[in-house]
Amino acid sequence: MYMIVEGEDIIRIPPHRLGEDYDKLVEEFSYEKLEGTVKSLDEKEIKDPQERKYFIVALMNIMKDGEGRIIPGDGGVYQKVKFKALAQHFELQEVIEGFVEDVKEIGIFVKFDVLTGLLHISQILDDRFDYDDGNKKLIGKDTRKEFRINDKLRVRIVSISINDYNLKSSKIGLTMRQPGLGKMEDLMKNEKS
Repeated sequence: MYMIVEGEDIIRIPPHRLGEDYDKLVEEFSYEKLEGTVKSLDEKEIKDPQERKYFIVALMNIMKDGEGRIIPGDGGVYQKVKFKALAQHFELQEVIEGFVEDVKEIGIFVKFDVLTGLLHISQILDDRFDYDDGNKKLIGKDTRKEFRINDKLRVRIVSISINDYNLKSSKIGLTMRQPGLGKMEDLMKNEKS
C-alpha cells in the first residue's frame, strides 16, 4: 500500500561542498540519505514493530528546519530537515503482483516494488516440482505447470521481517495456494473461460 508520510531527519553536508547553493545541497543530501530507506510510523496503537515499517520511495517538499549546526572537529554542517514522502508499506495477507527474479530448488524469488520475497516450493501449488537447473525453472510433476524467470505472479504475503539497515536482507514469505493467486497468464485464461 502506498501512502504519503511526513517526517524529519538530520542530514550532513560535507565541508568541501559548502560554497555551493545551500538549498540545492540540502535537497541533494536529503535524497541521498533518505530515499530507499526504512522508517517507522509513530502510531502507538500498532503493537508489532514490523507492521509500522515503511519504505521511502520518493521525497517531496523538503524544507530546512532552523539553521544548520557545525560540530567542532567535523567541519560538516548538520541540517535538520522536514519532508513529505511517497512511502510504501507492506502488510500481512496483502495480495501483490511481482515478477519471478530467480528460480532455485527451494522455490521462487519474486521481485515486487522495492523488495524480493521467497515463494517456497511448498507454497506454490498443490503439486510436487522438479527443478531444471539448466533452464532455471520449476516444473510441476502432475500439473506440468512451469515457472521461469520473468513470469508475472499474483501472491499473498504471509510473513514479513524487515531489516532496517540492509533492505536486501529483509525476509518476505509468500504463498500462492489460494484461489485467485498464481501465474498471471493462467489467471487470465481462467477469467476468459
